[in-house]
Amino acid sequence: MPAGNSSAARTPFVLLVVLLLAGGLISLLILNSALSEGSFRLTDLKKRTTDLTDEQQALQRDVDDFSAPYALQRRARELGMVPGGSPAFLNADGTVKGEPESAEPQPSGQPSGMEETPPAASSSAPAPAGSPAAEPDPSASGPSPSASAAADPPGTPAPGPPTPTISGR
Repeated sequence: MPAGNSSAARTPFVLLVVLLLAGGLISLLILNSALSEGSFRLTDLKKRTTDLTDEQQALQRDVDDFSAPYALQRRARELGMVPGGSPAFLNADGTVKGEPESAEPQPSGQPSGMEETPPAASSSAPAPAGSPAAEPDPSASGPSPSASAAADPPGTPAPGPPTPTISGR
């Protein structure tokens, strides 16, 4: 057997094996880079999810604070609203049941059955600066026209005396 043929036949095989190994290493490098990129993206998305969850919980706390009875009562007083009187009802035949009363502003004291401050704000610890309990009570000196004008959108008429209404229930 000639010695030259065997070395010439090995060269393409060795070259093929080297190319397959190099291709495999490059493929592993690309796959590793893609997995690392996906891992970084996953970490960023988890952080963003955590941030959005925290923001949603803070907004829900704000909604709960603004919808609490004491906050609604305080806001209604700022807008010049007063508790309603006794309602009158219309019967199906058109007769009126009950005597309607006009809503009269109560003296600067507390309205019956409603507390001005929430139980958490009555503790000895000072309330945070942005909480509703930390704000001064506007009913002590009556609603100020500038406060109600600032709270109402432009073009809204100033609140006048309350008008008795008849409920259709």
